[in-house]
Amino acid sequence: MGEHSPGRLTGVNGTRGKPILKLVTYQHADRIAVGLLREDTIVDLSAVAPDMVALIELGDAGLTRIRGIAATAAAIPLADVTLLAPIHRPRRNVMCVGKNYAEHTRESYEARGESVEAIDYPVIFTKATTCVNGPYGDIPFDAAVSEKIDYEAELAVIIGRPLKNATREEALAGVFGYTVLNDVTARDLQTLHKQFFKGKSLDGSCPIGPCIVTADAIPDPYALRITCHVNGELRQDSANETMTFDIPTLIGHLSRGMTLLPGDIIATGTPSGVGFAMKPPVFLQPGDVVECAIEGIGIIRNRIAAV
Repeated sequence: MGEHSPGRLTGVNGTRGKPILKLVTYQHADRIAVGLLREDTIVDLSAVAPDMVALIELGDAGLTRIRGIAATAAAIPLADVTLLAPIHRPRRNVMCVGKNYAEHTRESYEARGESVEAIDYPVIFTKATTCVNGPYGDIPFDAAVSEKIDYEAELAVIIGRPLKNATREEALAGVFGYTVLNDVTARDLQTLHKQFFKGKSLDGSCPIGPCIVTADAIPDPYALRITCHVNGELRQDSANETMTFDIPTLIGHLSRGMTLLPGDIIATGTPSGVGFAMKPPVFLQPGDVVECAIEGIGIIRNRIAAV
């Protein structure tokens, strides 16, 4: 598998015999466009929508158009393009959920020398839009800003329609698809400012991708195994962990009195195994390579690069 291969994205059939749609944003020469990942090629979807958010806003009609042209449209070799974050420029902050896996919650409290507390409601914070990074982009490391950079592999939910005060059924119906996200965190800034936003929002600290897999292809997102490797060493593995708050519950809380919009990104939390909870703590260093993978979606691979 090459340095910029999405990994684990070969074609299989989706539900009801429909092909799985793996949607990407890519750069080819000086042009940025939305496309359909089809094995080792990209089908240009510019005729359907100018960008991913516009495509999502088309709803089922847009997916029907994509399926109609997928088999016949001209394709570009994957090796000739650069994959960007599927939603390259979110229109508002990435929404995130903290402490949504019990073992990660426990390790976080213990690493800070605190008593483990029950989590009765989702812990919600955001990451700035300027932190969004591509699936293979370098993660900047500026020692003058932070020397305690950590990783968090997460399943991200992409909202497909406006949702406010959503019921569980409306929440599930409102999911457009899923992708992989690394919630890179400056732990020293998180501690210094006593909140999440600054330590979660450094430029380049939110690699996303390599694609969005549409929700109809993933009937059970909780069955998807999430892993994170650092320099080939397995650090995180969700095989024996589950979310504390499931996806409809998270969407229900987020949409209560606040409208969610098509293209909104929700990171659903990370399993145990983060660097700051290791004994002793181990943080990312320039030259390290972090691979976050979710079964059925793909792999993002990012190098820590000194600036």
